Amino acid sequence: MKTNQIIFYASTGLLTLLMLFSAGMYFFNHEYIVKAFESMGYPTYIIYPLAIAKLLGLVTIWFINNRSLKEWAYAGFFFNTLLAFFAHIMIKDGEQMAAAIGFVLVLISYNFNKKRWEK
Repeated sequence: MKTNQIIFYASTGLLTLLMLFSAGMYFFNHEYIVKAFESMGYPTYIIYPLAIAKLLGLVTIWFINNRSLKEWAYAGFFFNTLLAFFAHIMIKDGEQMAAAIGFVLVLISYNFNKKRWEK
């Protein structure tokens, strides 16, 4: 039981750092992110809503005790990291590793969050 909690906190902590870095880039290095989104063919108006969604997802995972909301937060991170990975692969910019790490962290955090609730 204790091992499951340690793995959950470690993976979720690393996922949190990755998503906070990502959201911070969206807010504080906006021009760079606009260029990146344009090179991938994404509309730039989704930058701020996506950053806010990432922050809300983190708050949900850490502080909200509603399992349905946590499922939605994990689903959002799952699709965000998966689609980011393939977007970087498609444009061949070599930046897909952070998305791949995020994807693995989402899977680990999700699985060990489920194990924490099982008793």
